[in-house]
Amino acid sequence: MEKIPEKFLNEDGTLNTDALLKSYSELEKKIGNMISIPTENSDENVRAKFNKAIGVPDDASEYPVNEIFDDEALRQKFHEIGLTKNQVEKIYDIAEEYLSPVLSELFSLEKETNATAELKSFFGGEEKMLDALRAIKNFGERFLPQDAFDSLCSTPQGIQSVYKMMQSMEPNVLTDKSSSDILSDSDLRRMMKDPKYWRDQDPEYVRKIENGFKKLYS
Repeated sequence: MEKIPEKFLNEDGTLNTDALLKSYSELEKKIGNMISIPTENSDENVRAKFNKAIGVPDDASEYPVNEIFDDEALRQKFHEIGLTKNQVEKIYDIAEEYLSPVLSELFSLEKETNATAELKSFFGGEEKMLDALRAIKNFGERFLPQDAFDSLCSTPQGIQSVYKMMQSMEPNVLTDKSSSDILSDSDLRRMMKDPKYWRDQDPEYVRKIENGFKKLYS
């Protein structure tokens, strides 16, 4: 027979029932406050108590948001599986680290695909587009400063502008100097460095340069 602890005995060695009942009551309170790890068969009260203890928010809307990966349905899923706010933040951090470069590449490919489709439509098909691009490249290497050419050809609209520039060159329109002067190649290239040409694409200024080259080399 187990020996009764002295704290439950009176001075005369008899059982102290008051002390025993008080200890039992305190034990019940402790057991009632203990958190049980829920299992598949646990009821909702056990799950809710456990989630609250580890820091799961009361509602999915309380989770942190993320511009790239955030979604209401995703937050609801986080809440269903009992994730804390800190755990959700870590998931977003990992997603950004590993998925952002992939998404960036996909967006870049989509942009390139859209640009190609626009140029095909403008030139009237893939074969005509390729022929035009080769002609534009030759034209740029011959007549345009490299930085200006690269800037113009960075967008489908810029490529179309260079193509129109090629098509619009006319031999008999004079340039800036006078009705009897023809600008030299170096004069024209110097004019092309003006932002009115490569950045603003001022129609009249561009036309003067185009016609100057046409007059020189036609």
